[in-house]
Amino acid sequence: MKIIIGSDHGGFELKEELKRALDDWGVEHHDVGCHDTSSVDYPDIAHQVATAVAEGRFERGVLVCGTGIGMSIAANRHRGVRAALCSDCYTAEMTRAHNDANLLCLGGRVVGPGLAVKILRTFLDGAFDGGRHARRVDKLDPERG
Repeated sequence: MKIIIGSDHGGFELKEELKRALDDWGVEHHDVGCHDTSSVDYPDIAHQVATAVAEGRFERGVLVCGTGIGMSIAANRHRGVRAALCSDCYTAEMTRAHNDANLLCLGGRVVGPGLAVKILRTFLDGAFDGGRHARRVDKLDPERG
């Protein structure tokens, strides 16, 4: 699995923790920035990650900002992207199983690093259940079906 990851300045520190976890797990990843805590505009990073996921260059994406809200709003503007803001493992599990989410959003000022790593692992390990959920997800992206 190839992951693309990005953050704004509010999510930089948590993004770095998540990259260490990905390295430990042997998961290939590409970081599109930001690369320090200097202020950046979250939509710029979100659009890079969402575009790469939508185009199929990466199977999944991860975005981190202060709350995760801005990143999720920006990412979900891209056709084919199903970005989910998660603050616990259950929502990460369910968004994969029921929504076939392909992009995880986290809040660097909301979720601590230990929990964020567990959420990421849950998201990466999760599988789409299909069935009745596929019909619903297809209504989000009509050309998908």
